[in-house]
Amino acid sequence: MPETDYRASRFCRVLGNPTAYQVLKILQKSEKTPTGLVHDIGLSVKTISDTLRYVRQVTMVRYDTRDKNKIYFLKDKSITQILNTIENYVNTMRVKKWKSVIPRITGMTE
Repeated sequence: MPETDYRASRFCRVLGNPTAYQVLKILQKSEKTPTGLVHDIGLSVKTISDTLRYVRQVTMVRYDTRDKNKIYFLKDKSITQILNTIENYVNTMRVKKWKSVIPRITGMTE
């Protein structure tokens, strides 16, 4: 498998992890410490730390150390565009699905 394909598949795998997806969504709004993410998401420190390590490995996030605290942020603004594109696609598919299901449920046709 070419390296680009391999890296792209790892990137997609991360986006398939609900916790990683939540972390990325929060980090697109503002920088956070692991403790801040724990507070926002409501999962354990270990789970958030493992997730941060996972998204760092695929270079989606970076961190700076300030006053002995790691402050995480998205590595690149294009990640925000990718997340928005995915959500727009999902919303479009949801609307298409319901447009096809509602006539069958109600017995009405367009």
